Amino acid sequence: MSKSTELSAAAKPLTILHTSDWHLGRRLYGQLRYEEFEAFLAWLTKTIEQYQVDILIVAGDIFDTMTPSNRAQALYYEFLGLISSLHCDHVVIVAGNHDSPTFLDAPANVLKFLNVHVIGTACDDIADEVLVLKSKSGEPQCIIAAVPYLRDRDVRNTQAGESGADKDANLLAGIREHYAQVADIAKDKQAELNAQSQRHIPIIATGHLFAAGGTTTEDDGVRDLYVGNLGKISADTFDDGFDYVALGHLHVPQKVGGSDTIRYSGSPIAMGFGEAKQTKQVLLVQFGEQLDDFSEASELSGVEGSLSTSVTPVVSNTVKDDPPFTPDLFDSLPSDIAEDNGTDDNVVQDSLINIDKDNQPTKNLYKNSDNSMQVVSVTVPCFQHLMHISGELQEILNALTALPTDKPIWIEVEYAGNEIVSDLREQINSVVADTPLQVLKIRNNQVRDKVLKSQVAHETLQDLDEMEVFERCLAANDVAESQRPSLREAYAQIVHDIHHEDKRAL
Repeated sequence: MSKSTELSAAAKPLTILHTSDWHLGRRLYGQLRYEEFEAFLAWLTKTIEQYQVDILIVAGDIFDTMTPSNRAQALYYEFLGLISSLHCDHVVIVAGNHDSPTFLDAPANVLKFLNVHVIGTACDDIADEVLVLKSKSGEPQCIIAAVPYLRDRDVRNTQAGESGADKDANLLAGIREHYAQVADIAKDKQAELNAQSQRHIPIIATGHLFAAGGTTTEDDGVRDLYVGNLGKISADTFDDGFDYVALGHLHVPQKVGGSDTIRYSGSPIAMGFGEAKQTKQVLLVQFGEQLDDFSEASELSGVEGSLSTSVTPVVSNTVKDDPPFTPDLFDSLPSDIAEDNGTDDNVVQDSLINIDKDNQPTKNLYKNSDNSMQVVSVTVPCFQHLMHISGELQEILNALTALPTDKPIWIEVEYAGNEIVSDLREQINSVVADTPLQVLKIRNNQVRDKVLKSQVAHETLQDLDEMEVFERCLAANDVAESQRPSLREAYAQIVHDIHHEDKRAL
């Protein structure tokens, strides 16, 4: 998205911080995580001050559910109140698919007085989604095309007799049209402001969606946004007039379609053990004639913890450390996700991988040709260590025994042996007793496979998702194979509607 250099940029760089998918209130196997969220927001506040952030963008999924707890709400409002009194000029928040649009919109008029701009629902007048933000001195800073998560009802006209393919096509066309209209309004405003200020006023768009080719991880809680329409929103959905597109929904930090200026920041906290190997980040996006130099590492004072590390232990004295930064994605998947560090799933490693949190807290990801824009990754520390252990029983017990006991570690254990171990949980619990180690989940693959083969239903609902339960019902009732596809589609639509129903709406 190259821009003309005929107009100069502002002398002082405009600094925008892009984050998303906080999921305040989320639990992990029933474990409350408020201390993590509080620590992250404290770190984010310090980061905003250190880098003199002018505008904070939160691209959806602020909360984990549409009915957030009182404590989750308190964290949200306390953070906004604090940020409004600091250096940050503006906060822009758009709803994600986990958020209640009406809940976010309810205090929007009050929050405007704190320069917090909230778009929970796609606006009836689409021009209301285009925000011109100004500095404290009244100078225009940028234009934000604040597009929230677009629900079916926001962009698609339902017609009788539509096929599934027709619904998908109409939905995709509606999303494209929405962004096209927003882009036209934003570019008109930009032309007017450019002429007035004689400098380039950037346009930043937001979105909460699933882009084509998007990378996800197991147990990340990323829901299907549109039934039958996953992964069809591509980079060309976004107008070339957008200088940067700040996306939310996918928890793995990545760029879309090879574009350096269309990016997911990813979630700042590992939402499940499948995310624990990721280096979490927020993104600084700068525009200006003299951009800040982020080539040298800079230390964030007062930050506790180290980077998230998930380990599949192996019987070896050699431990290959993960790199301090997840590589820029969509060019190639990072090796620790794509290849699981080259280790076998059924082996155990005897030591934790430690990464120095201050080794390289920032990394330049992109700078345009005329040196007037750059994107920089800032590493988010780990506030709660997660670990995955997989292997034979003795390997698991050895790995647990070798773990340090000077810090709390939440652990997921996957037994991959061939022998039936009836007292697996008891043996594991005896090892971690009287330590800060907590085993939150034990997966016994041997027992599970035997149960499934014998068709004896001893699974708990916690082990199954909605579609797996439905499949069990289809099998238990001997539903004909010819009838199953249509029933699956109907059930998937019902589950989708339940997840996306705004329970706070009148």
